[in-house]
Amino acid sequence: MLQGSQSWKFNKRPVIIGTATIVGPDEGHGPLGNEFDIVHADTLIGQDSWEKAEKKMLEEAAKLAVENAKLTKEKIQFYVGGDLMNQIISNSFAVKTMQTPYLGIFGACSTSMEGLALASLIVESGYGHNVMAGTCSHNSTAEKQFRYPTEYGSQKPPTAQYTVTGAAAAVVSNHGHGPVVTGATIGRVVDMGIKDPFNMGAAMAPAAVDTLQAHFRDFAREPGYYDLIVTGDLAKVGYGIACDLLEKHKVPMNQTTYYDCGLMIYDLEKQNVQAGGSGCGCSATVTYGHILKRIKKGELKRVLVVATGALLSPLSFQQGESIPGIAHAVAIESGVH
Repeated sequence: MLQGSQSWKFNKRPVIIGTATIVGPDEGHGPLGNEFDIVHADTLIGQDSWEKAEKKMLEEAAKLAVENAKLTKEKIQFYVGGDLMNQIISNSFAVKTMQTPYLGIFGACSTSMEGLALASLIVESGYGHNVMAGTCSHNSTAEKQFRYPTEYGSQKPPTAQYTVTGAAAAVVSNHGHGPVVTGATIGRVVDMGIKDPFNMGAAMAPAAVDTLQAHFRDFAREPGYYDLIVTGDLAKVGYGIACDLLEKHKVPMNQTTYYDCGLMIYDLEKQNVQAGGSGCGCSATVTYGHILKRIKKGELKRVLVVATGALLSPLSFQQGESIPGIAHAVAIESGVH
């Protein structure tokens, strides 16, 4: 199963048999608003704190993903997931209600594809028949933890990104019908010395390019193998840097369509989201909503999703550390041969 130096090839082609996407009002007003399963009208979702609202969204996504997979929660052997909150509390508290064996992970905004890769690995190895991958983020919880208190109302520079309020989950199985996971490339930590927490796109872009190069090298493929390649949440600034770096390294991205989930989920001209979307929920909701629907419709046959993450914490930032980046890639293909 090891492919090259840092990739996995899934010969048994684990199947994504059920997904669910839950978002907030800003995401619902974006270009992909009708692609999500549930759009909440407010960011508190009937809870008395944003953190509880984030947990509630993930609980909803997990429950609905199981229903869409036509299973019961008792049929899920393992849950793999994480989020942006300290000690990944959104996932830990949500899974507590599910009573499913739990593997908590942290890859910042790359968690969506890290979770899907690990869930697929468990299924491929035979150590689980039905495994769920889930993640979530919330604009107000992330702003409060990583930048300024939300009530402060500080002005943000145009390089800043807007954390997606959303949760998504996918059930990966060794049987059934749906898009299949054919491979994954596990990224390396790349640190180019960026220290500005309002410019995470610049911090993450080199990691995305590093993982893309590793994926093409390990699988002996060119970008044209895929109908679509998307990065996770580089948004406007990071996407531009990634394009420049890919051109510099002579990666022929002109063979395919390359775009970024952070640019897809919002309308940058009409919505006040600075450079675009970010957060664990960004690539997760776009992938499990919009992209998988296009695969199921036959519009796309092969897609590579490269979720990107900025591995900073309030503690590391306060100590003057730079922002390491990471990116994990997962290849998703039509289940129709």
